[in-house]
Amino acid sequence: MTATGWLDSRVAIVTGAGAGIGRDIAQLFSQQGARVVIADIDQAAAQRAAAELTAAGGTALGLACDVTAVESVEQMVADTVAAYGGLDVYVNNAGFTRDAVLRKMSPTDFLDVIHVHLLGSWLGLRTASAAMRAGQRAGSIINMSSISGKVGNPGQTNYSTAKAGLIGLTKSAAKEVARHGIRVNAIQPGLIDTAMMAQVPPEVLARRLEDIPLGRFGTIRDVSNTALFLASDLSSYITGAVIEVTGGRHM
Repeated sequence: MTATGWLDSRVAIVTGAGAGIGRDIAQLFSQQGARVVIADIDQAAAQRAAAELTAAGGTALGLACDVTAVESVEQMVADTVAAYGGLDVYVNNAGFTRDAVLRKMSPTDFLDVIHVHLLGSWLGLRTASAAMRAGQRAGSIINMSSISGKVGNPGQTNYSTAKAGLIGLTKSAAKEVARHGIRVNAIQPGLIDTAMMAQVPPEVLARRLEDIPLGRFGTIRDVSNTALFLASDLSSYITGAVIEVTGGRHM
């Protein structure tokens, strides 16, 4: 942990942080001085990730949370405030995919993805902003959208719809809570080198790489660095913004 981190003494919650991008965001926040709550529907994964951050010299707590359940989100935020005395940063990262073409996608497949990404982010934003208003009347809320919410992906009508909806949520909420000193922004990652991308055939990846002006796929840390910027005071005059982390693809 750095002596003068960007998030020294801040309290941050990252949902869906038991693995993947959320886990890396939590790790980076911890390295930059934040006291971190790793929230995940998989309690064991959350606690393992928190234990790793603690072993590395950070301050972390792993909590189970179903982001689609009001009581679960409220309890998680309440436990965070009780443990650390407040809440400064909230990252709506929890999500999953359930891909299928229109004719094969069931209403359940559609609604489950909408509920986790969109309803879950709305509940988190509502609960986190209330805690921030009651506390220091300041804070940063970050919604994890996707470039598929801008351009759409075949086989992802549920996911693309949810990620597009997050942009409207971000901008509307940003206007509501700005007077309380709370900023709300969104990140739209593009093709990021994750375990999911490793399943894509090489020839398909080669074609997609041709569409990226910077000539490389993104890394998880590229996304985490953007989240760190939005969480920190370096972005203190930025709210309602959508930052594309795509290497220029679909600009």
